[in-house]
Amino acid sequence: MPKTVEFIFDCVSPNAYLAWWPLRDLLGRHQATLEVTPVFLGGMHKLTGNAPPFVRNAEIKGKNAYAMLEIERFIAKHGLTRYRMPATFPFNSIVPQRMLLAVEGEERVNLAECLLKSIWEDGTDPADAEALGAALDSAGFDGAALTAATQDASIKQALIDNTEAAVERGAFGIPTFFVDGEIYFGKERLGQIEDQLSA
Repeated sequence: MPKTVEFIFDCVSPNAYLAWWPLRDLLGRHQATLEVTPVFLGGMHKLTGNAPPFVRNAEIKGKNAYAMLEIERFIAKHGLTRYRMPATFPFNSIVPQRMLLAVEGEERVNLAECLLKSIWEDGTDPADAEALGAALDSAGFDGAALTAATQDASIKQALIDNTEAAVERGAFGIPTFFVDGEIYFGKERLGQIEDQLSA
């Protein structure tokens, strides 16, 4: 029976983008399926006392510079040449994260990929509802319907619930993955995930 990798996901994380493509390749090699669980990283940080690495490590000499070097190496290794840091970063991701909760299954996976491409490759500002809606329309989604869904009380609550549940399970940042009940954090753990899928 094919295994499933659950991705605790927020499109605001550059590492969510960077992990996405090699993860999809990995899943293909093992005929595994992907489940996307949208959370709100800002809420996760508040619940855990965590902070973005570039903020947390700002006072540590050399650490952020080394982190950027590692990102460049990862990009080169996986050929992620379309990666661009958004002009507005960090950005509030609550709207696209709620959009993800308006769809399910493979459609959610496809929407997550569309959002990553739009924000991290094409430079779409997720705070610009018109631009984001147009990007979604061009990818075959109903941008207006997804935008309207972000105001649904049940979707708002689902994002809160998902975030709290992920923290209860041990998540503290993005990207977090669960395979066979085991937690893995960071794009650097993809090799361990592959080992787990091979077990």
